[in-house]
Amino acid sequence: MDALDRVVKPKTKRAKRFLEKREPKLNENIKNAMLIKGGNANATVTQVLKDVYALKKPYSVLYKKKNITRPFEDQTSLEFFSKKSDCSLFMFGSHNKKRPNNLVIGRMYDYHVLDMIELGIENFVSLKDIKNSKCPEGTKPMLIFAGDDFDVTEDYRRLKSLLIDFFRGPAVSNIRLAGLEYVLHFTALNGKIYFRSYKLLLKKSGCRTPRIELEEMGPSLDLVLRRTHLASDDLYKLSMKMPKALKPKKKKNISHDTFGTTYGRIHMQKQDLSKLQTRKMKGLKKRPAERITEDQEKKSKRIKKN
Repeated sequence: MDALDRVVKPKTKRAKRFLEKREPKLNENIKNAMLIKGGNANATVTQVLKDVYALKKPYSVLYKKKNITRPFEDQTSLEFFSKKSDCSLFMFGSHNKKRPNNLVIGRMYDYHVLDMIELGIENFVSLKDIKNSKCPEGTKPMLIFAGDDFDVTEDYRRLKSLLIDFFRGPAVSNIRLAGLEYVLHFTALNGKIYFRSYKLLLKKSGCRTPRIELEEMGPSLDLVLRRTHLASDDLYKLSMKMPKALKPKKKKNISHDTFGTTYGRIHMQKQDLSKLQTRKMKGLKKRPAERITEDQEKKSKRIKKN
């Protein structure tokens, strides 16, 4: 049995807290990412991993030593590192003659590889090459996806889901305008993916809503899609399953439309409209002849009942 698979009984309070953090929970912890260098990673790939690590801090782990592994052939080492560092996302960088400047981005489910996509770096501008002020560590980015491929093609659709998982950061209930500090923009065009990072500048506009300007912050990457290893539809559906305790309970007679407007249905007894009090007008007054016929009808109904 593997050392990481054994049942470990904590001997100290610190070890107990550590194991409790890793236990399955209804509300997941923030997904951490591990950034791994391959055995033959060059300077470009190494710098890309460092820049992504800077964007992902403090929810990332950077492995500085080279690891000789091939994710599409053998995934055991990635699964080992995932369990060791408690990371459900990974980025693996390598370089060779057949696939130069190679990045593999993927995610785990139950410490096993769920899906991964291989990307080739065609052009790269580092964070340090663009001389602008950077965002503070741990800032939650805004994600923008442009291009029809992200909605049409299955590989691009899964890549979009993977990138959202990788860069989304912690889930928040409230948003402050000053906290919207930088944007990650992904464009799919002519078989390439353009990754750009911008800092958000809030300028005076003369009214309550500020004028927004974008300033390129880096890194900047031109990527091309290579190999893919996608999970089956059944496994993907299982990984997205929500626990029963978190599912909102259905409330009777309440519905919502696409704009979030709440509608309620009220059940009432059948109303007798003849007894409805209307506005008194001379023109609506009953004539003596009508009253006599109504009284006769009521008397005949009573006789029939008796």
